Parts: sequence; structure tokens; C-alpha cells
Amino acid sequence: MLYATIMAGGAGTRFWPESRKLSPKQLLNLAGDRSMIQSTVDRLDGLCDSKNVLIVTNQLLVDSISDQLPDVPRESIIGEPAKRDTAPCVGLAAAWVAAQDPEATMVVMPADHVIGPDDVFQAAIQQAADLVEQDPTRIVTFGIKPTYPAEVFGYIERSPDAAAGTKFPTYPVNRFREKPDAKTAEEFLAAGTFYWNSGIFVWKAKTILDALRKFEPEMATHVDAIGAAIGKPNFADVLETEFCAIKGTSIDYAVMERYDNVHVIEAPYQWDDLGNWTAVPRQKGVDEQGNTLEGKHIAINTKNSIVRGDGEHLIVTVGMEDAIVIQTPDATLIANRNDEAAIKEVVARLTELGWDEYL
Repeated sequence: MLYATIMAGGAGTRFWPESRKLSPKQLLNLAGDRSMIQSTVDRLDGLCDSKNVLIVTNQLLVDSISDQLPDVPRESIIGEPAKRDTAPCVGLAAAWVAAQDPEATMVVMPADHVIGPDDVFQAAIQQAADLVEQDPTRIVTFGIKPTYPAEVFGYIERSPDAAAGTKFPTYPVNRFREKPDAKTAEEFLAAGTFYWNSGIFVWKAKTILDALRKFEPEMATHVDAIGAAIGKPNFADVLETEFCAIKGTSIDYAVMERYDNVHVIEAPYQWDDLGNWTAVPRQKGVDEQGNTLEGKHIAINTKNSIVRGDGEHLIVTVGMEDAIVIQTPDATLIANRNDEAAIKEVVARLTELGWDEYL
């Protein structure tokens, strides 16, 4: 049976001031009428029963996510007691799934990607699940064919020889590569055998747990202790103690870069990692002046700008170009869109100042 795990613990600091500790990126409507996490669950409709969907988030967000996802059982929304990166998150999820069904196949995905059409995405996931059923030791991931030499994504280097008998091109993985510098990214693009790493995986719950036991035995000891407590009255206490004792690392470092039997499917669906405000125009579109405008706004001599307002608050921009203006009830961001990456520094500065009410 197929289970889905949605990793929803990120902070989304590049979307400040809308993204906050209690309403991070995955809970915002950035690409449509539904929040990012709602759209992620919607994408699974017909592929995976809602009772087989697990959300792993941080403890502060459990109530908000439950409110947004009434069809997902409350007990299937697990709040991590500490931030420990993706490998412990995956281990926790696999332990939970294995407790429900020791032979289960899992699809693991982030909560904040824009993907479509849904039927193509589901067909790709089904192909991955079939490949895992054929060889339960196999791990399948999805690669995004790069369209430019991106420095912000990790890469997957595939074998030149495609597997036979699959609808969507599938290749053995040669190795995973870290985020490259500009020159290396250009070389990856020119080679034609590199994909962006989408961070979406399909595997048997048992397989990934065994891999963690092999490559990260200390982490696996804590994960196994959590798994043994699932369904028992002391689960919350065990989760708190054991999860906080884990030394965090990413699933790429922990397993993917060290595991031999990994295959990559060239993603046939559209994919966008909404990483910052400058990505929003790709989803929302632009007007004749290149602006993406939301909320009550008057633009005079304004070009190539992103303006997003709150409710009835009027925003007027005059003589602005390449600007980002984001207004919320208690904070307003005005930035040059070419220096958008510095928004993370705003969050760091607020933390230094102790202005937690804006975080």
C-alpha cells in the first residue's frame, strides 16, 4: 500500500514578512487559492487515501496544519520537538509508516513545491512505486531537467543508459552533487546528464530504515526507539527525548550519497521550487509593465516590481523599478529584487535584536 509523507517543517525565511514562525511559507497562498501544503495534499487525491497521509512538521504548526487539512487525521500530523533536518524527519516518518504496514511503500515530498498537472505527477509516482515493488531494495527519486545553470539546487548525475520498459525516462544514479558554483553549474547544464534534485523520493519504509541503520547507526537507534513507542501512551515523551537526542543531517548526506541502488525518473511534470519572492511572478503572472500586483494598489511609473498588500491597505508606488514591496499588518518590506537573497539577513537581524514579535 502507498503512504505519503509531507515534510512541512521549513521556516521559509525568504518570504518574510508574510512567512513567520506561526505562518511559514507552506501555510501561505503563494501560487493559487490554496496554501502550499493544501495543494500538496490535493495533488495526492486518488493516489493515496487521506488516512495514509503523514505530515511531519514542527510542534508550533500542528494546530494550524490540522485546521487547513481537516481530512487528514489529527494523529497523522506529527510535530517534531526540535529542528533536526530531513534525515531524522524521514526516519520518523518511515517508523510511523512501518508501524501501520511493515511492507508499505512511501512517497516523501516537501510541502512547498508547485507541481502539475496532477495526473502526470501521479503517473510518475505510480511508475516509481512499481519500480520499488519490482525491487524492494531500490530507491527512486525524481530529477528536474535543468533550464539554466542554477547554483541554488543540488544536482543528480545520471547514468547515460536508460532503463528499459518505463513510460518516463529512468536511469541509474551515478552520484549526487552539491550546489555548484557558477562555472560548475554551466558544466552540468552542458553535459546533459545532470538533473536538479527535486527532493521527492519513493522507497519501502523498511528499506530506508535499514539504510539509516547501516549508514547512521546512532540516529537509527533513536528512530527505532521512537518507532517502538508508536501507538503507546508514552509516545509523546519518547518522541521528545529520543528525537532531541539526534544529531541532525540531511537525507542526501545520510543515505542518498552513500546508497548504491538509486534510480532517477526524469520528471514529466512541471515543477517549481518557490524559493523566494522573485519566483512568485512565474505563478501569478505579470502585467504589461512587468509587475505582479496583489491587493489594493496604484502603480505610477512602476516596472518589473512585485507588490503584495494586506486587505484594504492601499499601497502606492511611484517611480519604482525592480522593487519588492510586501505589506503585512505589522511589518513592511521594501527591497530591490536584485538583492532579494538578503531578505534572509533581515530575519537574522531581527533575531539578534530580540524582536521576536516580527519573526
